[in-house]
Amino acid sequence: MMCRRGTKQIGPPSDTVKPRAVVMSEPKAPIPAPGDTYKGWLFKWTNYIKGYQRRWFVLSNGLLSYYRTQAEMGHTCRGTINLATANIAVEDSCNFVISNGGTQTYHLKASSEVERQRWITALELAKAKAFRMQAESDDSGDESSPPASGQGGGSRNSEVQSTLRTLGSKVEDLSTCNDLIAKHGSALQRSLSELEGVRLEGQTSEKIRQVTERATLFRITSNAMINACRDFLALAQAHSKRWQKALQAEREQRVRLEETLEQLAKQHNHLERAFRGATVLPPSQSNPAIDSKGSAASKGDASDEDEENEFFDACEDVQEFITVPADPKYHRRSGSNVSGISSELGMDDGTTSLDEQSLASNPESPQSQEVVPVRKRRTRIPDKPNYSLNLWSIMKNCIGKELSKIPMPVNFNEPLSMLQRLSEDLEYYELLDRAAKCQNSLEQMCYVAAFTVSSYSTTVHRTGKPFNPLLGETFELDRLQESGYRSLCEQVSHHPPAAAHHAISERGWTLRQEIALASKFRGKYLSIMPLGSIHCIFEKSNNHYTWKKVTTTVHNIIVGKLWIDQSGEIDVVNHRTGDRCHLKFAPYSYFSRDVARKVTGVVTDKDGKAHYVLSGTWDEKMEYSRVMQSSRGGENGADGRQKTVYQTLKAKELWRKTPLPDGAENMYYFSTLALTLNEPEEGIAPTDSRRRPDQRLMEQGRWEEANAEKQRLEEKQRTARREREREANRTSSPTEEGKEPADGAEEVEIASEPSETTYKTDTDETSSDLSLSTETLHGSHPPEYSSGHPDNYRAMWFERHVDPATGEPTHIYRGGYWEAKEQGNWDSCPDIF
Repeated sequence: MMCRRGTKQIGPPSDTVKPRAVVMSEPKAPIPAPGDTYKGWLFKWTNYIKGYQRRWFVLSNGLLSYYRTQAEMGHTCRGTINLATANIAVEDSCNFVISNGGTQTYHLKASSEVERQRWITALELAKAKAFRMQAESDDSGDESSPPASGQGGGSRNSEVQSTLRTLGSKVEDLSTCNDLIAKHGSALQRSLSELEGVRLEGQTSEKIRQVTERATLFRITSNAMINACRDFLALAQAHSKRWQKALQAEREQRVRLEETLEQLAKQHNHLERAFRGATVLPPSQSNPAIDSKGSAASKGDASDEDEENEFFDACEDVQEFITVPADPKYHRRSGSNVSGISSELGMDDGTTSLDEQSLASNPESPQSQEVVPVRKRRTRIPDKPNYSLNLWSIMKNCIGKELSKIPMPVNFNEPLSMLQRLSEDLEYYELLDRAAKCQNSLEQMCYVAAFTVSSYSTTVHRTGKPFNPLLGETFELDRLQESGYRSLCEQVSHHPPAAAHHAISERGWTLRQEIALASKFRGKYLSIMPLGSIHCIFEKSNNHYTWKKVTTTVHNIIVGKLWIDQSGEIDVVNHRTGDRCHLKFAPYSYFSRDVARKVTGVVTDKDGKAHYVLSGTWDEKMEYSRVMQSSRGGENGADGRQKTVYQTLKAKELWRKTPLPDGAENMYYFSTLALTLNEPEEGIAPTDSRRRPDQRLMEQGRWEEANAEKQRLEEKQRTARREREREANRTSSPTEEGKEPADGAEEVEIASEPSETTYKTDTDETSSDLSLSTETLHGSHPPEYSSGHPDNYRAMWFERHVDPATGEPTHIYRGGYWEAKEQGNWDSCPDIF
């Protein structure tokens, strides 16, 4: 109702929107024939501030869509309404309303009454046809599906049925036209009758009677035409009954054949299993489809087929660029073979395309060599207890205490450590496996970029805070048999908290990173800023990629339901070739028209030439589109410069998130991998996170005991740190101590600006909940982080070096862990639990 009032009161009058220019653009637009697409400019009511705005409307296949400009038709539809359930109402000479029952309502204005009548006629025809098609699909069900192409009789029946449906559709269109003519003729007769009631003299009244008689004759003639067409349709339908019976017999025969084939497939599968159970195949003849990765291989093949069937879904306008469909000549030239385009772009003829092979078909895959038993991992953990938490009851007991003494209860946590969360980056390791097989660095960059985005997919519902690792705590993820990789994490620093991670795969890639966390509490939300670079090196090509993580924001810290957003920009750089991928994580905005959690990116070579456009969301999927041509000439951006327009092929899927397991909402929204991370294992190091008692108690639902155990571990860590600092003071010289005395960090520092307070604490849990030192908050490493630990602590399995690619100091795996595990020798590990 508000829109309707706005239409009459606030909407600009027709003379203010220059209707003459619109009419002259299409002065002789005919009334469209039934089934044709109808396009044109209309004015659409937006709001009370902007009033009516000029929009380009397209009517096709029973759907009315609109765009801001004609150029948007290729990639950005602003709205669509289905006319099958819509109501069309005329308000005045130029205005009309389309509504589908309350969810969508378009208040529209034409430039003239003639133009409005053209649109009304086209909309009525499209509505009748859409309603009829919907009714036919509901009644006929699967009868509308065509028979098999290999049967000649079925093809002929299909043609006859198609012809009859076309004839019936045309007659129904004529009937709709007759209804419109009858309605308009009745209105004309009523108007003329009213005029006839007025007493006019002689010849004028006679003329009016003649017009009335002609209108009546026109309606009678239309009815006769419809009756003749209806008789013709009845005759055609009578002959079609025989054809329908023959078609039904063909369908029944096809169903019987399908059932027979299904039974044969089951028998074949049963025989194959029996043969596999009685015979051990030699490695050269083993079937990779039946090994431990058989299911994953099938899944990979199916996803490749799905990629071929993906339709073009160009991303909406972003700040940097616009994508539009490429010229059809590129599609004809490329077909389904992307490597042909690769050769045109100057790539190698032997380039492995993004969707050319399935990972399971790799002959070098270890699973294709022998069948090995795979450990069955757990699929559930105890449900999360429903314990209520009173924040005030916790804070009131902390009044007057030192910040380092404030205990943070496990109620805010999830039963995983930060080291385990870091290992979750390998959830979609298959992307790196595929990247290792690529021979072209630009295609490899697409997979690496998709991998960087996939690491955030597990965080969308994970509002619980992971346990902060103790200094020296480790976590191993040995998936050598199942997935071909091994991963090791170690907490190498406590102030600021920093963890080093190293993963190596038998399929030719290595991933390493050192991440330190900085956080800022803004009142309503908490921003977590990971510091440090992530490195991915491929053994075969020697390509070395680096990137950094974006900012994670936790909203509604004080009041409301917690929710997480990722925002910022990532530059993935290939240091060997100079290739680069710029990814943009759009922050959530209530007023944005884009999809939530949107990610866009462009892959460029060392010369800045774009080759691929990436689009998707960080919680669902990523797609890529090959760029065929780029040019300046899009709409102006916020800085006044024209945006780059990329002509791309249809989008294909790079990565899609695996659905969460059943009951995940009761298990902290853990993924399938996360459920296995804290599963007890034999032979692991005594410092492994799986052996942490407070974390284990929380997973079992014993939260009170977990809180007590957590306080014990924190106090033990403080004691150990004081002892190391005293030992460092006794043994180190004044020049080695540096500018900052090693007298502990149990203090509160006030920053130079009165509006910002930063904290340095020695507590396990508060160091990442509250802000770190001023240097860390501003993105640089604090003094003790850059020059070594203040108490001379050295990591067990990692060694500090200056990275040659980035020039940053970082911890790199020194080796020895997996050898110690094989020997069962953990004598050098500290007792931290």
